[in-house]
Amino acid sequence: MSARILFVTGTNTEVGKTVATAAVASAALQGGLRVAVLKPGQTGVAPDEPGDAAEVARLAGELTVRELVRYPEPLAPDTAARRAGLPFLSPAEVATAVAELAAAHDLVLVEGAGGLLVRYDDEGRTLADQARAVRDAGLPAEVLLVASAGLGTLNIVALSAEALAARRLPLAGVLVGSWPTAPGLAERCNLADLPRSAGAPLLGALPERAGTAADFAALALASLAPELGGTWDAEHFAHAHRPEQARLRSKV
Repeated sequence: MSARILFVTGTNTEVGKTVATAAVASAALQGGLRVAVLKPGQTGVAPDEPGDAAEVARLAGELTVRELVRYPEPLAPDTAARRAGLPFLSPAEVATAVAELAAAHDLVLVEGAGGLLVRYDDEGRTLADQARAVRDAGLPAEVLLVASAGLGTLNIVALSAEALAARRLPLAGVLVGSWPTAPGLAERCNLADLPRSAGAPLLGALPERAGTAADFAALALASLAPELGGTWDAEHFAHAHRPEQARLRSKV
């Protein structure tokens, strides 16, 4: 059986991609799978500092981690590389690394930097181009989109879904990266609206500050749908957070 390959991207920065990657990795490890996490381009981290891949390993447990390039300034990879005088990262390099990891693992998670179309080089190639290179090499790459829960998320989810469709990249689903303790009307309504905007299922909702949970392994299983190795039920969750019906004034 070939490895499952998931590119994890977000609708923006700070939406919970790293914790989401760790949750998917944790659920897979608990299911007995061999898991690898690849961070193609790490920005904003000094040479001796732990990066996102190390944080995934801290949260999820024993797995293979690999990082291809690292740039010190917290900028888009192409800008960070140019300013540091370091080489750009090509889609071919990512495809080669993914193929190597897929040969020895059941699940390969590739965590991007920022959103889907953040540039990695002077030619404007992006995480989407990396995923396309992996698929063109004959490997079954999919994309998992991590989104925020609140107002403004639907447009970015729809744009990301359109960009994926234009590049013939399958969207596995949407994962809410930080579900608030006290969700408002927008968050509650978005439980139904997010999958419609994406044209793909909602595959879980991680609670805010999930990365600080005392039992991250249990939280991962409870927050992810069965398609990602968890027990989370979208219909039950939406029912529990169902918004009240608006009271409309009748015109006289």
